[in-house]
Amino acid sequence: MISQSYRILSRISRNNELKKTFLTNSLNCKSSSPSIIRGFCKKQNLDEKFEYTNKLEVQELKHYIPCYTIMDQEGVVSKPDQDPNFSKEEVIKMYTTMLTLNVMDSILYDVQRQGRISFYMTSFGEEAIHIGSAAALEMSDTIFAQYRETGVFMWRGFTINDIINQCCTNEHDLGKGRQMPMHFGSRKINLQTISSPLTTQLPQAVGSSYAQKLAGEKNCTIVYFGEGAASEGDFHAAMNFAAALSTPTIFFCRNNKWAISTPSKEQYKGDGIAGRGPNGYGMKTIRVDGNDIWAVYNVTKLARKIAIEEQVPVLIEAMTYRVGHHSTSDDSSRYRTVEEINAWKEGKNPISRLRNYMNHKGWWSDAQEKETIANARTTVRESLVNAEKQYKPSINEIFTDVYDKPTQNLIEQQKELIEHLKLYPDEYPLNQFADSKLILKD
Repeated sequence: MISQSYRILSRISRNNELKKTFLTNSLNCKSSSPSIIRGFCKKQNLDEKFEYTNKLEVQELKHYIPCYTIMDQEGVVSKPDQDPNFSKEEVIKMYTTMLTLNVMDSILYDVQRQGRISFYMTSFGEEAIHIGSAAALEMSDTIFAQYRETGVFMWRGFTINDIINQCCTNEHDLGKGRQMPMHFGSRKINLQTISSPLTTQLPQAVGSSYAQKLAGEKNCTIVYFGEGAASEGDFHAAMNFAAALSTPTIFFCRNNKWAISTPSKEQYKGDGIAGRGPNGYGMKTIRVDGNDIWAVYNVTKLARKIAIEEQVPVLIEAMTYRVGHHSTSDDSSRYRTVEEINAWKEGKNPISRLRNYMNHKGWWSDAQEKETIANARTTVRESLVNAEKQYKPSINEIFTDVYDKPTQNLIEQQKELIEHLKLYPDEYPLNQFADSKLILKD
């Protein structure tokens, strides 16, 4: 986000036409303390939008935001004119991506249990959210993910090798072994690196979209989060900044009913997360069936259109269910029943819903299903075996990328570490790290 803001502001400083537009918008913004950084704000309308009354009445929630859905579990679209009508090839790509993600999650979950990777998080039951939303975006749209959007990465071109190299933290890991597994990032596909602290990505995403707005770019920033993250202060700060600054931000909430072991009924009252949008922040809001891939696609596409054309934020609450454990550090059988899980796994499965849609069109067969699953298993297993054979990142990578040029104290610390390793080479598994012999030889 910081690099993107720097890039955009640098463009403004170098481009006279952009600079002129930027300054013109800044001067047109009335403020008691004018500032260029408040650039594209609109003229304030001081008229109060509420009415005065002499009737003493306590206000209560009267209406709930409806949940948009167009395809039932049998794959039947209720309103044909709302079917996105993707081609056979496009739908098969969506389905096979969802199926491959499901297979990979099953394998890597077991791999973590075997102690071969340290951590993993599955996406069981939420695959339609990933693919449906990602398909509605452009590559120029910036993404801030949480940690359960692996399918979004895959749709944009993040490969199984990329995922497994990161989980194994080897020398091919784009993050150079500095992050926990599942904390991906890629400049190539415009997807910011995931961070562990809960909800920090929301205010960062608002900053990113505000920078896009200042530069006049015709794209947006989408940020994913769970309903549990919406209990954090950063959620409210981000929503308020986005609304007040009118940023092209899409807030995409995956309401999967559980924040680790805390059920949603204990997290909030009122009309869920969507209810906070219109009245709380004056924000355009849509609630959608997160297990209906076409509904998710339509909603995200519309949200993107609104965000870019109207230069305002949009809140999406996707209603779904976390079928798997929160992570490999969690045992959900301690706080929910098998019956509850199966009701969603069997009755509202997003993968089988899309499969049924394809069956109606004659686009898929049992033979194709078996072949796709078998190929996915082979690809994941081969990738894992290869990733485990690779070296860990170079020891020197501990000190890179902190500053543009290494500071004196970092240079001294690096020297101290190398000297220590030369003194005690047998106490560390140095043969596992790239360039270790060359580094210690010097």
